[in-house]
Amino acid sequence: MKKMNGNIFCRNTILIIQPLVFCICILMIGLTGCGKKQPAPEDEDMANKLTRESEITANLNSQLFASANIAPDRSDYVLGAGDLLEIRVFESDKLNATVRVSSRGEVSLPLLGEVNLKGKTASEAETLIENSYKKSYIKNPHVSIFVKEHYSQRVTLVGQVKSPGTYDYPSKQRLLDAIALAGGLSDKAGYEVQVRRHSGMTEGSQQTVLVDLQKLITEGKEELNIDINGGDVIYVPEAGSYYIDGAVRKPGQYFIKNILSINEALLAAGGLAPYANPEKLVLMRKTSNGKREEIPINIEEDAEKIETMTIEADDVLFVNASFWGKVFSGGGVNIGIPGMGVTYHDPEK
Repeated sequence: MKKMNGNIFCRNTILIIQPLVFCICILMIGLTGCGKKQPAPEDEDMANKLTRESEITANLNSQLFASANIAPDRSDYVLGAGDLLEIRVFESDKLNATVRVSSRGEVSLPLLGEVNLKGKTASEAETLIENSYKKSYIKNPHVSIFVKEHYSQRVTLVGQVKSPGTYDYPSKQRLLDAIALAGGLSDKAGYEVQVRRHSGMTEGSQQTVLVDLQKLITEGKEELNIDINGGDVIYVPEAGSYYIDGAVRKPGQYFIKNILSINEALLAAGGLAPYANPEKLVLMRKTSNGKREEIPINIEEDAEKIETMTIEADDVLFVNASFWGKVFSGGGVNIGIPGMGVTYHDPEK
């Protein structure tokens, strides 16, 4: 009789506990669904914008390489001081010469003496020498010039390109072609490129031309694909970066390619995690004296702020987690035999 009473007691206990656990689980699921609504993109344009932002560098590099595939016309190379030339006169081997252009832009040739080639392209120099021989020595001369060493016409690329350095500049090219010489842009590259060159007005004077590569590529403004001169220095700055940590889907470092609002920065990190507390965001920003100030942000109450306030370089945006949000997000139900169980894992790990 005692054994029978014990069995009845066990069965009754199970019948009471199982519905109780089930009700608790249902309550947890319900509370999770009743949590505060997380912000999401209100239209597809913003999400598409973020996708385009991440693809701009790849698209730009594709255009750079496509441009670089065009074979340069070496006859357009502008001769200058220090270039080593191999000059051949087909009608007479004795007139052939290998000469270096002087600081005054001159070369010394058999019978002709000093010939000024300053500012001439290789093609123009061939014509000039042919006409000079034609006047007194050869009825119908044919001259070819091969530039053995490109010294005067070089372009230097520094900053966020894949292979910074100084490159020979064998022909007249444009900005995208020149950047392609250095392997294209790195992933950290900003889009406002500086082209520094001699202004020609006074000795040592320089001018800087700013080019927005994003407008050049995405808006098709070909006038921004400027001609590059020998001796130009092309500087590609690093894009500023910011950090997002805490209860977001993809925490980490992000680069500021364009003007970015707080909301867009959150979307770039995948948006808030389910356990985030939208009332407790903190923006940490460096002040002019080098210290950091903390700017609290409440997404639900500061809707205008998150749309108009922009991210700056070195900002840190931290999203706090909600205690109950973590409990509900980490909770789960195990169904086994003969009973049920409730499990939990930390959603931040």
